[in-house]
Amino acid sequence: MRNRRLQLGQNEMSDLSVVDEADAVDKAAKWADSLLGRIHQGAGDTIDAAMYRAELAYGIPWQTFWALRYRKPKIMAVAAWLRIKMTYDAMCASQEAKLRHELEIARQLPPTPARLDLIREVEALLGPGERQDAPPPTPIRRVG
Repeated sequence: MRNRRLQLGQNEMSDLSVVDEADAVDKAAKWADSLLGRIHQGAGDTIDAAMYRAELAYGIPWQTFWALRYRKPKIMAVAAWLRIKMTYDAMCASQEAKLRHELEIARQLPPTPARLDLIREVEALLGPGERQDAPPPTPIRRVG
């Protein structure tokens, strides 16, 4: 496997201010579980198979997923933690962009009371300070 390095922006570096190692591992375990949930194909699929597919999809070793799911380490490498966080953030940004797209489609349809309620609910979920023309999130870049 080739050596991979990440280029980190200023906001990613500020995320390193996590003080408690146990909290950092717990956060990474939740993020990893969410990432596996996106890959897992439901009944008939195994978590182990999903871990291998997640390794291919996200570039995070399956052993990291396994350890965070079954035997959490007391501490973890910063590089692994950052890779999981950046991948999780990218997945969330992608889902938010899809939700924004669906919201724009819903706004163009004829208004009904149920549709207007749904639009208000989605706008509240996305937050009041969000711009409609926000640029897409920066993708994860691999160097090396």
